[in-house]
Amino acid sequence: MTSKLLTASFISVILAGAFPFAAGAQDKPAEEKKLGWGDNAELAYVATSGNSDVNTLGFKNTLKRTWDDALLEIIAAGVRSKSTTTTHVVSSAGPPVDITEDSSSALTAENYMLSGKYSRDITKTFYWFGFGGWERNRFAGIDNRTTVAGGVGNIWKDTDSMQFRTDYSLTYTDEEDVIEPPDFDGTFLGARFTSTYQQKFGQVTVYGNDFIFDDDLSNTANWRGDMTNWVSVTMSTHLALKVSLRWLYDNEPAQAAAADPAALLPPGTLALYDLEKLDSIFTVSLVVKY
Repeated sequence: MTSKLLTASFISVILAGAFPFAAGAQDKPAEEKKLGWGDNAELAYVATSGNSDVNTLGFKNTLKRTWDDALLEIIAAGVRSKSTTTTHVVSSAGPPVDITEDSSSALTAENYMLSGKYSRDITKTFYWFGFGGWERNRFAGIDNRTTVAGGVGNIWKDTDSMQFRTDYSLTYTDEEDVIEPPDFDGTFLGARFTSTYQQKFGQVTVYGNDFIFDDDLSNTANWRGDMTNWVSVTMSTHLALKVSLRWLYDNEPAQAAAADPAALLPPGTLALYDLEKLDSIFTVSLVVKY
């Protein structure tokens, strides 16, 4: 699974970097920047009831402030899913037979993030930036993860139909896991590479690829990958339909404790195991643009 993710990630980045230059002669100049504030809100909701009760809510909001030579981006996002399980138990032999119904609800997925990024042009194709972000994903073992970063970036392509840029930065991470083993150290300096690619097809369809690679400089095996592929179809001036698939990969994932209902272990002893390295999130959402 690791090799497949790495292969897919690097192929996406290589294609995103190579294709713009191959198609450059046919591109139109980028539209004039729209200065001031702008906002994109994405909302996805799924609910079932009756024999199964499941509620899933997903949201993402991107607030931007654009100047002639600078950009501020504030992003908030989250996914929350709750399911209800109903158990039927015979409570009396009757006749007639009495059956008791018992329902219990539990979260089955929950993660949130908040980030801010300020970038300022040095030249038309080169810029510096500062970044700060927080995330929580307890089902992946992350209670709190705070990251700050600073670095530079390149604008490789910026036309009406295509945009491609890459960032390079040093990071500082402070992580708190739901369960921390005795030798756990959640603070470290790291390096980050990101790429953002968008390609417009026709008048209403846009494909995008967002890629992030984070590495712990004190332990290079502790690296993470985050890649999202998405397609957006514009329905009106302010509305669009968006489909996205996000892959989150942690080469050294957080740990969780196995249940011990029979009390086989001494009191206070935890049996730890590694959580899954790869999580995937598929979303269909309505986008409101201003």
